[in-house]
Amino acid sequence: MKAASVTLIKKELEHLSEKEKTELILRLARFKKDNKELLTYLLFESENEFDYIHTLKRKMEEDFKQINHSQIYFLKKSARKILRNLKKAIRYSGKKSTEAELLIFFCKQMNRFDSALSRSTQLQNIKLKQMEMAEKAIQTLHEDLQYDLMKEWREVD
Repeated sequence: MKAASVTLIKKELEHLSEKEKTELILRLARFKKDNKELLTYLLFESENEFDYIHTLKRKMEEDFKQINHSQIYFLKKSARKILRNLKKAIRYSGKKSTEAELLIFFCKQMNRFDSALSRSTQLQNIKLKQMEMAEKAIQTLHEDLQYDLMKEWREVD
């Protein structure tokens, strides 16, 4: 089955009643965890982006503390998992300022593993790529935000 375009779906949704729309949304939320997480963000967390960012940072700190340091393999695997979850949260928000702030924080957390970073090219590449992405996101923001975030960005490296 081929998925319909967003335009076609939008036109079809305009013809439905509020009750039918609610039923469709709830059914959609039951199908996939990502859909439910996005709805949660849109309904409860999008109003206060500051708290959303703060919550994600605390979660990321906890995740970094739980990483097994015994082997670089576990470090890389855990860092990629944290980054995957972070990217999903950034997609939900869709704001470049949130993206930049969270990526900078991720890179700061990566700096805690300085000895592993010096031994692993893959970990270095993960950090460098996220630094580049944060810089690109910063470039799209207002000048005042750019100044503040670039200051933080420079501290990471």
